[in-house]
Amino acid sequence: MAERTQIVYIEDDQDMVDLVSVILSRDNFEIIGVHEGTKALETIRQVKPALVLLDLMLPDIGGWEIYQAMKQEPTMRDIPVIVITARGAPIDKVLGEHLAKVQVYLVKPFSTHELRDSVKRVLGMAS
Repeated sequence: MAERTQIVYIEDDQDMVDLVSVILSRDNFEIIGVHEGTKALETIRQVKPALVLLDLMLPDIGGWEIYQAMKQEPTMRDIPVIVITARGAPIDKVLGEHLAKVQVYLVKPFSTHELRDSVKRVLGMAS
């Protein structure tokens, strides 16, 4: 059996982590949930995931702070990031996609199809 591709999902809601795990496990992805922003960078360094899924609203530090820290650190700079957030205002999406240059900005609630396609596209896998 092929090795599972690891994805770190930084999200304080365990139900969301579980849901994304169920959706993506069909495509042989392993989701590693991190519930606190303070532990996110340490986990990314240890795991060296193929992709990071990032919620913007966390209880301790914001998702954008984590994203900026990743982009400043050479070992994490090239790891693609998909933002998954409830912040769906057009200005938020523009800031995410055009200023921060995240690969995908998904707004909750999203469809199973949207999530799977986004992950596969970012990782360069045919869907």
